[in-house]
Amino acid sequence: MNIEAGFRMRNTIYTLALLLSLSVSSLAHAASCLKGAVVGGVAGHLEHHAVLGAVAGCAVGHHMAAKAKAQQAQTAAK
Repeated sequence: MNIEAGFRMRNTIYTLALLLSLSVSSLAHAASCLKGAVVGGVAGHLEHHAVLGAVAGCAVGHHMAAKAKAQQAQTAAK
């Protein structure tokens, strides 16, 4: 196994561990986070930063879900 394959395997394991730990959290948060993490992980993989992309994607997914939830609550209050 060459060094590059070792780095890829390690990044894959880190990404899977991150996704697993996030999926254990609350269901609503995990769903939005996982969606963002998958998109961010794929985008980050193209730039060789899959884990960083997954973390950023999770944060963006959570933010967008919270924003949508607040907007729904505001609409329901009217």
